[in-house]
Amino acid sequence: MPRLATITLLVPDYDTGLAFFVSGLGWTCTADEDQGRKRWVTVSPDPEGGAALLLSEAMTPLQTRTVGAQTGDRVAFFLETDDFGRDAARITAAGGTFLEAPRQEPYGTVAQWRDPFGNLWDLLQRTG
Repeated sequence: MPRLATITLLVPDYDTGLAFFVSGLGWTCTADEDQGRKRWVTVSPDPEGGAALLLSEAMTPLQTRTVGAQTGDRVAFFLETDDFGRDAARITAAGGTFLEAPRQEPYGTVAQWRDPFGNLWDLLQRTG
């Protein structure tokens, strides 16, 4: 059965993306390969499985305009955690901005946040 492995995320530049996800959030850089005019850079919160983000440096005017708005004004990514408080603090310290206080939903604790590039995320700790 196929699985979703990698999702492209436009960033202003590779090193800024790596600084936020790896240095800031503590994710793992799972690849950083020089391909001449570009790099193949992937990061993952779980290097042992699950999807990774391909950090793609914006190189054209359209890509530059699209950084942080790849899904319009919709939440683009859903980051699940086993410790909401710990990860919310880490996101904030790394430069993420929470747009609301955590709220209780039937499925768990959730809050929307924006990364430094403008992308919308949900941080979610599932109930049960």
